[in-house]
Amino acid sequence: MKRFNQIVFAASLILGYPFLLIAEVKQVIGWIEYATIFPGNFKIKAKLDTGARNSSLNAVNIVEFKRGGEIFVRFDLTNWKGRTETIEAKVIRMAKIKQHNSEPERRPVIRIGICLKKVYKEVEVNLVNRSNFNYQMLIGRSFLKGEFTVDPAKTFTIKTDCRKVLLNE
Repeated sequence: MKRFNQIVFAASLILGYPFLLIAEVKQVIGWIEYATIFPGNFKIKAKLDTGARNSSLNAVNIVEFKRGGEIFVRFDLTNWKGRTETIEAKVIRMAKIKQHNSEPERRPVIRIGICLKKVYKEVEVNLVNRSNFNYQMLIGRSFLKGEFTVDPAKTFTIKTDCRKVLLNE
């Protein structure tokens, strides 16, 4: 896409349209999509939220422990099919999350890989019990920016597959 934009820009200069701006073309996806998280190659349903800066992941049975002098968490994640995965990850920091009509909540923040369509990024994700929510994950702008435009009228519009992306790294 970058090469295409360069060619169009060069052509606009040759044709005398130097004011022509090339809009960055982003993939349009729905407000609810299947995502895969790593480690675990674990498929979940995710709500894409452009109003949230960071992402949140449903975590139950969160247990903090120390390994090599650093704080880690172990937690369980269950998807809509009932598959459960136990994940361990290093705690990067504790986040203070503002709550409507209540005190801020402290949540552990870890770094995980997220795959959406063929885009794989490692981002910070805060852990919270989302059992009362319809979706196991909320994906925020830190993952979406530069890659996607979210269409609130669409759901489940893409197929997620990062196998080729992960094999090339």
